[in-house]
Amino acid sequence: MAVLRWCQATRIDWHYIAPGKPMQNAILESPNGRFRDERLNETLFSSLAEARDKINAWKEDYNLIRPHSSLGNLTPQEFAMKSKLETRAS
Repeated sequence: MAVLRWCQATRIDWHYIAPGKPMQNAILESPNGRFRDERLNETLFSSLAEARDKINAWKEDYNLIRPHSSLGNLTPQEFAMKSKLETRAS
């Protein structure tokens, strides 16, 4: 409800994703699907601390180390550095 009130106060339109239509939010569904497949569906956590550790390790790998095809098979860190260098050069 807080988000809806904020949208009304700032006059931002709120759009729901239709049930069964994850492609309406594809930018988030790709990493969410990978996270489910690679971490949540494959791991039984014995404690909240273990879950946090393993989830943080996956997040670090995904955001810093793993190459992404959408970034020209660069890691997000490499892509950011390349973008920074290109911006300075222009």
